[in-house]
Amino acid sequence: MKSVTRFLGLDVHADTISAAAAEDGRDGEVRSLGVIANEPGAIRRLAQKLGKKGLRACYEAGPTGYTLYWQLKELGIPCEVIAPTLIPKKPGDRIKTDRRDALHLARCFRAGELVKVWVPDQAHEALRDLVRAREAAQQDQHRARQRLGKFLLRLGRRAPKKGKSWSTAQVEWIRAQKFEHVAQQATMIDYLSEVDHAGERILRLEQAIDDAIKVASPTVKAVIEGLQALRGIAKLPRRHLLSRSAASLASIIRRSWRPTAERCPASTRAENNGALARSRRAATPMCDVCSSRLRGVTDTGPT
Repeated sequence: MKSVTRFLGLDVHADTISAAAAEDGRDGEVRSLGVIANEPGAIRRLAQKLGKKGLRACYEAGPTGYTLYWQLKELGIPCEVIAPTLIPKKPGDRIKTDRRDALHLARCFRAGELVKVWVPDQAHEALRDLVRAREAAQQDQHRARQRLGKFLLRLGRRAPKKGKSWSTAQVEWIRAQKFEHVAQQATMIDYLSEVDHAGERILRLEQAIDDAIKVASPTVKAVIEGLQALRGIAKLPRRHLLSRSAASLASIIRRSWRPTAERCPASTRAENNGALARSRRAATPMCDVCSSRLRGVTDTGPT
């Protein structure tokens, strides 16, 4: 007897999920199942109502992350997370509601017109969250330095031009600055404390990332070690690359595999076009291999 597949489209929000189901077959019925709460109990009851056998689910990748994917996986329901920008859309169809989005997902899912994204396991996603926290700390440090630098510039205080910006000598010069007005001195101390705090956050998060990598799975460790074979990939960049998608990783690899012909001046680059093309052709297989290996970092091991 031929098995029947039912396709479940879910439009997921922070508090609610709009569900729709498409029956198997080209002319199968597509109907809305209403709105449920975005909580494990409601999702479990919906799965029991529809029956887990032959049920396949999908939803758009978004700010809610992969929690729903992991919940459905625990229930034994195959689920795919869909790339939102690659969902087919009819020209002129501007009406957008949760119900219509769920119906459209179910219909396109049945037709095989959706493109799924790679989903990490929970341990890998936890490591990515830690890397994102470090990136946020770096951004905060940059903004804090900008505020302090502009404050000093407004008051005509310019650091000596020797050495790099925000070197130890420059920071010591900033700490030695004294102002006539108490308000300006308090402002400088506050701005400088924010810079120090952001630096401490970065160091603390880097240590936390190192500790997390030590207890990571062998597959994740193998990918991190393999990334070091690329030109310019050191300790911190490799951890950053591990948190990126396979597509962005391939793009970064192509940029890092930049041949001598491309780095030379424009006046002499024309005569090296052949070497440039050969190097790009050599980089493409590595991009494919590394992307494939990164997609394989799941709880089931490498693909």
